[in-house]
Amino acid sequence: MFDHSVIPALRDAMHLVSGFIYPNELELQWSVLIVLYPYITGLVAGAFVLASLERVFEVKVIKPTYRLALLVALAFLLVAPLPLNMHLGHPERGIEIFLTPHTSSAMAMFGFVYIWYLMVVLLMEIWLDYRKEIVLWSKSETFWPKRLAYKVLTLGVDNISPRSLEIDDKVGKFLTVVGLPSALLLHGYVGFIFGSIKANPWWSSPLMPVIFIFSAMASGIAGVMLIYMFLNWARNVKIDMPCLDMIAKFLLTAIIVAFSLEMLESIQTIYEAEEHFDIISLLVEGKLFVSMILIQILMGSITPIVLLSITQLVSLSEKARKFFYALAGSLALIGILAMRWNVVIGGQFFSKSFLGFTTYKMELAGREGLFSAITLEILPFIILAGLLYLLPPWEKEERGTAANG
Repeated sequence: MFDHSVIPALRDAMHLVSGFIYPNELELQWSVLIVLYPYITGLVAGAFVLASLERVFEVKVIKPTYRLALLVALAFLLVAPLPLNMHLGHPERGIEIFLTPHTSSAMAMFGFVYIWYLMVVLLMEIWLDYRKEIVLWSKSETFWPKRLAYKVLTLGVDNISPRSLEIDDKVGKFLTVVGLPSALLLHGYVGFIFGSIKANPWWSSPLMPVIFIFSAMASGIAGVMLIYMFLNWARNVKIDMPCLDMIAKFLLTAIIVAFSLEMLESIQTIYEAEEHFDIISLLVEGKLFVSMILIQILMGSITPIVLLSITQLVSLSEKARKFFYALAGSLALIGILAMRWNVVIGGQFFSKSFLGFTTYKMELAGREGLFSAITLEILPFIILAGLLYLLPPWEKEERGTAANG
């Protein structure tokens, strides 16, 4: 029988432990590498969405960026798992998610989504799109290492008859249709992970996956647009302005939707004003004021919206539009990176116990330091340079002096 006389003693003991401290109040569990992880996967998803606009939705005006967008998606996709692997104490154990699948783990399931998207969707689509050129290059290339690479890439298939190329186009379009939800799932699951962590009111929101998806679209479109402008400038090739203007319209739409969803979530938090509202308001007014209010909202969202809106409402010269597009795209990328920082790092500054804030000091060197983060940001561009050398995405063009400014 239960001795009810011990209840007062139990109550007194409960008062003694009422100030339980959650683990993330002592130190941050996720560092800058976990900030880069959703940022890089977002660039992948956004770049593929831009490519899908031409292939699936028949937006032919942006065709000059179709192949470039695929290569950008591949370059960043190859680097996407590295922040997670570097963050792990034993990165060699990452292969175990494939050997011993754990279906109830969202992080484990990401591995299968990643392999599906990389091996089946993206690589196959790029191969089918380039197959005719690869076969021709394997026979005409004079530099033997490059010719050998093309020979390997043919995979022993050198039939480039009209019927064969027609089949390639149909299969490629099917892969794009399948790949579009796969790309969104690849990044949306990151928001799902944060949104499903109920221990932290900053993350626990059903809008989190949707916000991540639309901000990913904005970052990928901005990234491809800036790379397209830079490559044309570096090659002294005139920019296709109708293409650039259309990409800027899509970028404006993506930023507006992402920013509107973020503000909707903030308004709902303010309106509900639950027990966690005071700690969140203190956090926004203090530690996250610069990164959230100034960088994410003012510089990374409102300013690009204003700049891109001006190009739609006012008749500007090509040079002026290029400047506005480049500035808006750069600020949007910075703002989205700040958003990832505020979610990952800012969300760990407090826990549901509301016993105060912790601090985060980024190291310069080390496995999770600033230099590692910069290296991971540069690596996709090195890979992209190699892909552009092996699989040039542009048609043969005359190098004219009709410059792009």
